[in-house]
Amino acid sequence: MYLRLHFVVEGQTEETFANTVLREHFAHQEIVTAAHCVTTRRQRGATYRGGLVTYRHARDDIRRWAAEDQNRDARFTTMFDLYRLPNDFPGHAAAAKAADPYARVDILEAALREDIGDWRFIPYIQLHEFEALLFADPQRLDTQFPDRPSAIRRLVATAEQFDSPELVNDEPTTAPSKRIMAELPEYAGRKASAGPIVARQIGLPTLQSKCRHFREWLERLTAAQ
Repeated sequence: MYLRLHFVVEGQTEETFANTVLREHFAHQEIVTAAHCVTTRRQRGATYRGGLVTYRHARDDIRRWAAEDQNRDARFTTMFDLYRLPNDFPGHAAAAKAADPYARVDILEAALREDIGDWRFIPYIQLHEFEALLFADPQRLDTQFPDRPSAIRRLVATAEQFDSPELVNDEPTTAPSKRIMAELPEYAGRKASAGPIVARQIGLPTLQSKCRHFREWLERLTAAQ
């Protein structure tokens, strides 16, 4: 029997990544996936998705989907950015006191798991945001921006300053996406399409070898069968 794996994600970039790269990965393991952005508003029959302004939106979305699929062969997970995580997120105050980014996401994920209260739920907070994954091999940005070799070389040099792409920090001007857009301003208008394509070009083996927390998440999802 196939396991059904539901992703609740922060934005269109993560949704595309889950519905393409991760879907292909899990299909080989007989795991069927589906993903959608967080529902932020319902009004007059219309549903608005994307962005994580308040934790309530995420909580309601996860619980709603879990209630719709109550089978034991269903699993639920998230892909939310640590960068600019809402202050009302479970464990936010405790996590803010942790100096180590890995400890911070562990605290947040544990608090989120407890708040959702469903044994089928496997939380994931991305260090520090989706674009950190692209720093696993930023040279691959040349597949989408072939006319910007100098900018890409500078991003490669930036990646070499960190022990892991997941440690590229989360200050307002130096978060992963901000660093990319500082060198490639056109990425801002293409992130939902270009980001997942570049991640695919980098490949999950490289992403997992260089991004410990990301690798552990995929391992937990696979072990959930």
